[in-house]
Order: sequence, then C-alpha cells, then structure tokens
Amino acid sequence: MLAFHGFGLTGECFKPICEVLKKEYTIISFDLFYHGKSHWGTPDRKLTKKYWNKLLATFLKELDIDNFSILAFSLGGKFALATLEQFPKRVNEMMMLAPDGIQTQIWYNLATYPVAFQTYFKSMIVKPNRFFNILDLIKKMGLLDKGISKFAASQMNSIKKRRRVYYSWVVFKDLTFDLKKIAQLINENNIGFTMYLGAYDKIITKEGMKKLTSKLKTQETKVLDCGHNNLIDHTAAFLDQNR
Repeated sequence: MLAFHGFGLTGECFKPICEVLKKEYTIISFDLFYHGKSHWGTPDRKLTKKYWNKLLATFLKELDIDNFSILAFSLGGKFALATLEQFPKRVNEMMMLAPDGIQTQIWYNLATYPVAFQTYFKSMIVKPNRFFNILDLIKKMGLLDKGISKFAASQMNSIKKRRRVYYSWVVFKDLTFDLKKIAQLINENNIGFTMYLGAYDKIITKEGMKKLTSKLKTQETKVLDCGHNNLIDHTAAFLDQNR
C-alpha cells in the first residue's frame, strides 16, 4: 500500500493505520516534496504528471512491485489521483481520507493566478501581515468559516511554513484532475474505493466529495465523529473495529 500524507505532515503520520493494517499490507509511506526528508531541487519547476509517472515507475520497478493499493490523506489525495491516472490497471484499492484534488478550496489556487498576484503572494513569505490582513478582511465579510481561517493561519505562522505553503502550491499546480476520467478508471478496473471523512471537517466535506463518489458504481463513504486534523486517528480506530 502506497501512502501519501497531508500538508504539514510526514509519512510517519500514518503509524496508527499502519499498526491496524500491518497483517494485511506492507505500507510504504512517502514524505511528499517540501515535507520531511523529501526535497524538490528547483522551486519554480512544476511537478508534472509525466515526471510523476517516471519517478514512481522507477520506484515500483526497483522494489519489484506489481499491484498495489493506495492510502491518502488531505493533500496526499492529489498524489493518489495522479498515481491512479498513471497506473490504473495496477491499483487494487483506494482508501481516501478527506482527499484534496476533488473539492478545490479557494486558497489552493491563489498561487496559480497571474504572475503579478503570484509575486504578491510570494512576498507574504517575508511579509506575513499581508496574508493575515487579507484573511481578516475575508472573515469580516463573512466569506470564511472560523475553523477554516484558524487552519489557514496555523499553516502560515512561521517563515518555514509560509515557504512550504507557497512552493507546494506552485510546484503541485499541475496536479488537477478530470473527475469523469478518474471515475471511469475506477469503474473500469473494479478498484475498491472507500472515503473517510470527518463530520466536523470544514475543509473537505461530504457534499464536495460527491463530485467524484456520485460517479462511482461501487464505493463506501464513512463519516466519522471528528474534524479534519484528527481524521487519521479516528480512521485507524474505525478500521481496528470494523476491518
């Protein structure tokens, strides 16, 4: 099982799930670029799907991996969907925990706007007040949920985090997906698909996930009694009781 973690985390975040599934799977949990021990050499060079195909194909060949399942949380959903697109006939099962790449949030697109805006957004790395002023304005206008604004602020409260936010958004810009195509690949290859969501998650919602799940012939959606940040622990507990 190939595992892709969420923003601000590392591959080790899946330890609770690994413990539950250790008799069923060998889980390889990656550090995504700009996280943990993974590095991206050229900050302004985008990660293309073609390059992801080449990178992962080499990895699978070296470890002699034929078929595999996928586990993904939040930002890792983009990498899960990119992997599915490139290797649909080799994927057995997908366990998606509040995955990104299906329901796009406004701030995920900020760095993909015109160059002038990208330059302004990049300046927030060293001038964070620009970000927090915009966040306060949006909050006052009633356009942003308090929980979401708190989450966004927590990801921008140090220069290291702000650099990671900006460069992750720029580098991962091309990881976008045609959900009809994604659904077709899942349906045609009879890939097991389970979605785990948090009942109090304001970032990734059940309604937003229907953009994909409504197109699948067979799928399960589990809504757990938690928010976004503690979804991994709650999923592990659920699997321990029901797997």
